[in-house]
Amino acid sequence: MTVSFSAIQPTLKLADQVAQQLEAQIRARRLQPGEKLPTEAELVQQLEVSRTVVREAISRLRSLNLVESRQGSGVYVKEAGIEPLDLDSLHTSSKSAVIQITELRRALESEVAELAAQRRDEEDLRRIREAVDTLAEAVRQGRDGVKEDVAFHHTIAQAARNPFLIRTLDYLAQFLHDATRVTRANEARHTDFAQAVTEEHDRIVRAIEAGDPAAARQAAASHMHNAIARIQQADASFWDQDGERLARGIVNAP
Repeated sequence: MTVSFSAIQPTLKLADQVAQQLEAQIRARRLQPGEKLPTEAELVQQLEVSRTVVREAISRLRSLNLVESRQGSGVYVKEAGIEPLDLDSLHTSSKSAVIQITELRRALESEVAELAAQRRDEEDLRRIREAVDTLAEAVRQGRDGVKEDVAFHHTIAQAARNPFLIRTLDYLAQFLHDATRVTRANEARHTDFAQAVTEEHDRIVRAIEAGDPAAARQAAASHMHNAIARIQQADASFWDQDGERLARGIVNAP
C-alpha cells in the first residue's frame, strides 16, 4: 500500500506534527502491523523536515509502543493498542465544555453513588456528613465552596471502594474542579439555584445513608442533569463576566 504524507508547515514542535501524522496512519491501519515504515530519507523528502525531526518523531512513536526498530532492517509498525485519552487536545466553547464535562460527571457520579450506598460503613457516613457540613460552612462564610463541593463528591467516591473509579476521577480532577467553579459561580447568582443544589446533595446523602443504591444513583444523576440545565439557563451576562474566564482551564487544557 502506498502511503503519502502532507508537507509539514514551519511551526513549533515539528517532531510532534510528524509523529501525529504517522500515528494517524497507523491507527487508521493505512500502515499495517508488521509493515516497514518509509525510510528516514523518504520521510524527510515527503514531510520536508530534517532528519533530526524524523528521528524525534520515531522516538515518540516508539514510546507509544506503536513501532519497533529491527537491527539493520528498519522501523516496523506494531499492533496499535487503545489510543490514550488526551484531553489536552480537545477544544470547544466554554459553555459546551462545561456541559460536556458535567455529562461525563453524570455517568461517573451515578455509578459512584450507587456503589457508595451498597458499600459504605459508619466511618464513610461520618466523613460524608462532615463534608456536607464543611461545604455549608464555606457557603455561610461567603466562599465559593468549589474545593468543598469537589471534596464532598470525592468522599462519596471513596465510599464506593473502587480504586479504578477513584483514579479516573483523580485523573479528571482539574477538569472537574474547573467545571465546578463555573457551575457554582452560576448557581451563586440565583438563590433558588443555590438552594436546589443543597437539596440535591441532601437527597444523595440520604439515599446513601439509607443503603438504597437505586435511589442514590437516581439522586446523583438528577443532580448532574439539573446542573446542566442550570448552565443552559445562565444568561449571557454570566458568560461575559465570569463563565468564560472560569472555564478557561477546560477549554485551554494545560
